[in-house]
Amino acid sequence: MNSREEGFLLLGSSLGNPDRVPLTAAQLRVLSQRTFAGECADPEREMTSADLAELGYGGELAERILHLLEDTELLHRYLRRGKQAECVPLTRVSEGYPLRMRRRLGADSPGVLWAKGDISLLAMPSVALVGSRDIHPGNREFAAAVGCQAAKQGFALISGNARGADRAAQSECLAAGGRVISVVADELQAHPRREGVLYLSEGDFDQPFSAPRALSRNRVIHALGNITLVAQCGLEMGGTWSGTAQNLRSGWSDVFCFQDGSAASLRLEEMGATLIGRAELGNLAALQDRISTFFDQ
Repeated sequence: MNSREEGFLLLGSSLGNPDRVPLTAAQLRVLSQRTFAGECADPEREMTSADLAELGYGGELAERILHLLEDTELLHRYLRRGKQAECVPLTRVSEGYPLRMRRRLGADSPGVLWAKGDISLLAMPSVALVGSRDIHPGNREFAAAVGCQAAKQGFALISGNARGADRAAQSECLAAGGRVISVVADELQAHPRREGVLYLSEGDFDQPFSAPRALSRNRVIHALGNITLVAQCGLEMGGTWSGTAQNLRSGWSDVFCFQDGSAASLRLEEMGATLIGRAELGNLAALQDRISTFFDQ
């Protein structure tokens, strides 16, 4: 790990200390841009208050940045713990950090992701699957079909490991010999390594589940996939709805929603999603190309 990566971890992670308040993803990106463009771009040189003043920082925020950068012993202890738990960090400047997500989310892309499993899965073409925890039988069948078809067609399946749609899709994908990228909102280190699975966590590897974490990781799921498929969601309620609506507003990825006749699916169609059935899952690459091809004609 180089000095720049360590800087991202020091500034963007709690490092297992719940009282430690890191910079937000947006603050971290702005600081990185200013530092890279400024005279203190040398990652080997320790940043000073004079450097921060030159970059436009002063007062409480400058003091906070310097204080965060001082925790090198805490960082090295935390990295050793992570290695023992088979968890590794991917900072925004690390080789292997998902470029598609960084490009789509911009300043809102996570400064640090923790990973457990085969990081090379991030280089695979992928489809994201989201859906309700309390899922109807027909919608569950759709989610399972997405997982199965992803495996058969050479796509990694990206989902959130929640009960309902997520696990239905993940189970079918793995049963068919596929690969799964699971963006979890609970304690990453507690997940046992599993063949064909890469676990990702936006928070620290020992951070427990929380509702805000579950909501925050939705943008990561939507931004990682070539396309996003929605198995089921409630109308204007729940994490699946909020994440999909944000995706449609921001244009992170093309959204395809199961045509189940629900008010939620019809509303998502009005917002820009495409309604599909199980038969159309037979060619996921065609779904990926559908919208861009239409506008290119």
